[in-house]
Amino acid sequence: MTQINPVADALVAEWLSLPEVATRLGLPISRVKQLLRDRKLLAVTRPSGDRAVPAAFLDGAQIVKGLSGTLTVLFDCGFEDEEALRWLFTADETLPGTPIAALYARRGTEVNRRAQALGSASARTSSSARSWVAVSLVTGPS
Repeated sequence: MTQINPVADALVAEWLSLPEVATRLGLPISRVKQLLRDRKLLAVTRPSGDRAVPAAFLDGAQIVKGLSGTLTVLFDCGFEDEEALRWLFTADETLPGTPIAALYARRGTEVNRRAQALGSASARTSSSARSWVAVSLVTGPS
């Protein structure tokens, strides 16, 4: 697994190791790994070399409602793990706030509409161009 960019790493305030996620969810580590394989949860390799999950993906003892669906939309649009992570933690003034904060506030429909719009806007673009489109939609045209 490729390490994420330090800039993307810095977007996330708190990280949890896979064993910490398992403890918080009350699941065996094997089930957490299955959630990752099924892309219901997202983990990345941090610059330190540790595989971790953003703490913001958990709401108490469960995965934030709507996160799995949003990840599916982003991955179906061709986003890589790091791109999806960056998008979820980058402020969007039309929400307002970050997509992950909107999911936490139970505004998943709004988040998924924006994610689908990214897919429509970038259906025929490369990964780097898709990142530019994502930034442009968040910050406005340059």
